[in-house]
Amino acid sequence: MSQVAKIELTEELKRHFGFSTFKGNQEPIIRNVLAGNDTFVLMPTGGGKSLCYQLPALLLEGTAIIISPLIALMKNQVDSMRSFSMDDGVAHFLNSSLTKTEIIKVKENIINGVTKLLYVAPESLTKEENIEFLKRIKISFYAIDEAHCISEWGHDFRPEYRRIRPIVNEIGRAPIIALTATATPKVQHDIQKNLGMLEARVYKSSFNRPNLYYEVRHKVNATKELIKFIKNNLGKSGIIYCLSRRKVEELAETLQVNGIKALPYHAGMDSATRTRNQDMFLMEEVDVIVATIAFGMGIDKPDVRFVIHYDIPKSLEGYYQETGRAGRDGGEGKCITFYSYNDIQKLEKFMQGKPVAEQEIGKQLLLETVTYAESSVCRRKQLLHYFGEDYPEENCENCDNCLNPKEKFEGKDYVVTALQAVLDVKEKFKAEHIADVLAGNATSGVKSYNHHKIEIFGKGKQEDKKFWNAVLRQALIAKFLNKDIENYGLLKLSDEGKEFMISPSSFMLTKDHDYDQVDNDANMKNLSGTSTVDPGLFASLKDPRKKISKKLNLPPFVIFQDPSLEDMAIQYPVTMDEMKNIAGVGTGKAAKYGKEFIELIRKYVDENEIERPQDMVVKSVVNKSGIKVYIIQSIDRKMPLEDIADAKDLTMPELLTEIEAIINAGTKLNFNYYINEVLDEEQQDDLYLYFREAETESIDAAIEELGEDEYSEEQIRLMRIKFISEIGH
Repeated sequence: MSQVAKIELTEELKRHFGFSTFKGNQEPIIRNVLAGNDTFVLMPTGGGKSLCYQLPALLLEGTAIIISPLIALMKNQVDSMRSFSMDDGVAHFLNSSLTKTEIIKVKENIINGVTKLLYVAPESLTKEENIEFLKRIKISFYAIDEAHCISEWGHDFRPEYRRIRPIVNEIGRAPIIALTATATPKVQHDIQKNLGMLEARVYKSSFNRPNLYYEVRHKVNATKELIKFIKNNLGKSGIIYCLSRRKVEELAETLQVNGIKALPYHAGMDSATRTRNQDMFLMEEVDVIVATIAFGMGIDKPDVRFVIHYDIPKSLEGYYQETGRAGRDGGEGKCITFYSYNDIQKLEKFMQGKPVAEQEIGKQLLLETVTYAESSVCRRKQLLHYFGEDYPEENCENCDNCLNPKEKFEGKDYVVTALQAVLDVKEKFKAEHIADVLAGNATSGVKSYNHHKIEIFGKGKQEDKKFWNAVLRQALIAKFLNKDIENYGLLKLSDEGKEFMISPSSFMLTKDHDYDQVDNDANMKNLSGTSTVDPGLFASLKDPRKKISKKLNLPPFVIFQDPSLEDMAIQYPVTMDEMKNIAGVGTGKAAKYGKEFIELIRKYVDENEIERPQDMVVKSVVNKSGIKVYIIQSIDRKMPLEDIADAKDLTMPELLTEIEAIINAGTKLNFNYYINEVLDEEQQDDLYLYFREAETESIDAAIEELGEDEYSEEQIRLMRIKFISEIGH
């Protein structure tokens, strides 16, 4: 090793990679690897982790085994290494995508000493023939990339990663370097313990990315907000993350029809399409990729200007890694997340049926995400604290909470009470439990430990559980409390916390954000709740509707329903194309009734000098979406509505809502075959006549008028759809 120790690393860096200087901790990390020591590297995305094993691999005798989770990632890394070398054999990967001939070539290069880096997936490492082959070669060291995959508490846990240490022992021991961009103290400990490298030298770079702007928005009209944001950042590269493949496809299509160059990317697509879409993004032929979390690992695109989470991520680690793909060149990087508590509830439902231990871990990780989203403390401070780093500044001046701070209040007494509660439950419980105790909530969990009988129970009942959760979070960030690493989530007092209890001093708290638990769909359907409706225009629009309804002897709602008028009073459509995009209008209704409304709106806009929100007009792709196409085709085939609902995992009310949307967009549907089965001729005539004379389309009003014993809500909705489809289009 003495020769290695004398190497002038800067010269080698320049010779092999063309760089003149190292970034951050790279040089001491490389020296530690060259010295034959175990090394643990915690370095954010864009920090230059790969070089920490690439350069030592080129300098040491033998072949470095690089264990990596994704085939696409391996290919990128191998291509990158070959671009720096005269010999393509310098780097290879060994995985299931290779032919037998290619595998023979790889092994020849390794035996001949040409190959300095061999990339393998953990699954390939476990194959007996590979183990036997690797036993015969000199291994310089093992590098475990994306090491967070080892930990069950990591955001991308891979069970096969936990078998790496025994296999390394079988092949032949050599130094290990484990690298990850995201690991909390809990995950870091778990990785080191599993790899048997608790004594490893740890190199931890700062997680702070000062150029990244963090913001959490309430998930209301999220698609419109998204389109508005992208149109204000035209030509910039961005990634939008969704949790489901279906949402990825739908959102990419919606962006496309609204003039945005976007493509989808998810694991359900065929490999060729996925690769093509990724390459088009890298080559800047498209601006936006809409993706599941499968996109971005190892993608070296330095100028991604925004990362948007349309759905809240499952963990803060996943969130941090994904946002880390923005602004890797040090330039602008906007990280915006849409948050609705309904999304959290959906994620919790997805966990049902998984092993109990996995559910418990998943819930804890989700809870951290909720904490981050709802807290009004500096986003940067929260993220860095989560990863075990202290951020001393009070205001980072680059997140929504710092740029729009919430009012603070004196919280000294609240903190003391919260710390006392932690002590009174013997430092053996999580924040949720302690918040229940303080708020006086005698839940089954609280009762099972008799904590409803201790003195501190209900001591803070003037405030709710949400408030006490916020106090506990801020006490954690202030380091008055610690989370037990071995038993994740259990709160314990730190020395600072004990001191604070003996001698309390002023401590300012901020209240959490109060996000309503309303999902985006509900807000889109019920536009009457929005404050952006122009009341003057809305009232004026009722006049032409009344006039046309009298002229045609039709109820006003058949012309345009109230939500359509409300949308007109938000969007101010002044052309036929704009009118077609109003909620519940479509091509047919726009052509039939739109002219008079357009003229009225145009005059209103001119007279009141209104600046129209054109960037908020979102073109719909309703009739193209898979579920709606399926419904239309199934009704054409006279399929029972119950079967259609079951096939798409919908309730009957949800299916009827989809059918209403199809009708409102201008498509005619004939499902008399089904109505004839659930309503006789007399009942149909009765309901038809009711809607012919009704002043409102309200189902509640119909039930009150007709009697709930006579007709079900489903029957009334069916006939209302039939009536509007036949009379209104």
